[in-house]
Amino acid sequence: MLDAVVIGGGPGGYVCAIRIAQLGKRVALVEKEYLGGTCTNWGCIPTKAMLTSAHLYTEIANKSKRLGIEISGLDYDLKKIMSHMNRTITMSRKGIEHLLKKNEVDFFNDNAVIKDAKHVLLEQSGEILETNNIVIASGSEPSMFRPFSEVEGIWTSNDVFRLEEMPESLVIVGGGVIGVEFATFFSSFGVKTTLVELADHIMPSEDSDVADELRKSLTRQGVEIIEKTKVTEVEREECSFILNAEGEQELSLQAEKVLVAVGRRPNITEDIRDLSLKIERGIVTDSRMQTSVKGIYAIGDIRAGIMLAHVASYEGIVAAHNIAGDEMEMDYSAVPSIIFSSPEVASAGLREADIDDKQKVKIAKFPLSANGRARTVLENTGFVKVIADKESGKVLGMSIVSPSATELIMEGVVAVRNGLTVEDLENSIHPHPTLSETILGALEGIDGMSIHI
Repeated sequence: MLDAVVIGGGPGGYVCAIRIAQLGKRVALVEKEYLGGTCTNWGCIPTKAMLTSAHLYTEIANKSKRLGIEISGLDYDLKKIMSHMNRTITMSRKGIEHLLKKNEVDFFNDNAVIKDAKHVLLEQSGEILETNNIVIASGSEPSMFRPFSEVEGIWTSNDVFRLEEMPESLVIVGGGVIGVEFATFFSSFGVKTTLVELADHIMPSEDSDVADELRKSLTRQGVEIIEKTKVTEVEREECSFILNAEGEQELSLQAEKVLVAVGRRPNITEDIRDLSLKIERGIVTDSRMQTSVKGIYAIGDIRAGIMLAHVASYEGIVAAHNIAGDEMEMDYSAVPSIIFSSPEVASAGLREADIDDKQKVKIAKFPLSANGRARTVLENTGFVKVIADKESGKVLGMSIVSPSATELIMEGVVAVRNGLTVEDLENSIHPHPTLSETILGALEGIDGMSIHI
């Protein structure tokens, strides 16, 4: 008898299985395809590997002369870019496999079918695993809907990772994280890229000033951005697609390729539905990650909550501790949101758009252009914004548009999660010259005492 069977080997599932094993319990992990799930194989890891090439290419193209480096014949090799991506994926898979063996997790590369709350069938081998607990971590798949689903050849994000040649032109439908990151990649290499977003601005989950800064950067890179617009029709011609769209005005777009990047939907299979779990958009759980059926837990994208790899991993840890008999609850108060655009974007905690009229807060911004380290690396687009409680001084939120924003945001995460005040952070000496001093500048601005602006 197993203590737990975890279904799905993505960042939620494998982390959960390892933690259960570390807590002294016997656990099996079942993954029908590749270890690492969407993140390793069709998401975070391959995207960032590709973007590393794109960022390096644009850095050389845009900065080399000003930095005194003479470059001639700058070019790129798509096959080598994709080879780097595939090597990164393979290394990540092997790393996870090693960790499972190290922690004595029983791994089955098979399709799991849940028979009931105590039994899981391995479809290929026919073996039935008997268990006290089941963790569903089956992940998600790219969303596709009409009119795109009716036209052959429309890309999802998965198709980009099979790229064999660059298109001359591309329309990306969806200006969220996936759309912006792919717009960054393709435009870096000269692809005529158009980004269409239904909401008022790209990155609709972020504040408008964050979106404004990113819009300016993408536009300089040659991306055409069309907001407040819905694609209503798509037609395929011999070598291109025609898209009709409605917004503030009707328009028609033509491109060699179309990429639909409007998010993902949970993989809820029939065996999961047959369990009579409470399902809304995704599987509903409590703060301990337990579903409406005792002994069955759900983590990650299958919940259709915050679909981020690092959230799935922490949900897996919470589920593992509860399965092992500990009391642990999820806390979503300081989830970092990160975008590997150019410049990068990151935020944690409260956004300015979320502030209630009754909330008494102070807001301060510090521009990247006033930072010494930014000047040394020829960067001037971006800022740090801090939102603090007016009375207590606690940091409630932080947004960063900057190179390395995805690393810098951790200061905001720690502050929001632990109720630290502006003074707590100000009194922590920030190294010089670094981009982290932009955070210090914004903190000083909360009380109108920024020194460097």
